[in-house]
Amino acid sequence: QLQDKLKTLTVDHGKEFANYQTIERQTGTPVYFAHAYSPHERGSNENRNRVLRRFIPKGQAIEELSDHKLIQINWYLNSRPLKCLNWHTPIEIFLLNLRH
Repeated sequence: QLQDKLKTLTVDHGKEFANYQTIERQTGTPVYFAHAYSPHERGSNENRNRVLRRFIPKGQAIEELSDHKLIQINWYLNSRPLKCLNWHTPIEIFLLNLRH
């Protein structure tokens, strides 16, 4: 069960998290907010955003992208080894945790 694998979520103050209580209630996972103007509190996330900007420039509406393009971007991001994951990919870690 994915809900059993999520320990916490750390998010920014974006409007997409305005209803964070719903996320907490539905997942049973506490949501924490990083301090404003403190990207270092979400370092790996900020790094991923920089990589994402190679494909989607800031200001471009994600709705303009085809489903195929979004799947390609998602695959690229999740199949790229990360130092914070001991050089494993996010998909490897995700699948490993689902099995245990």
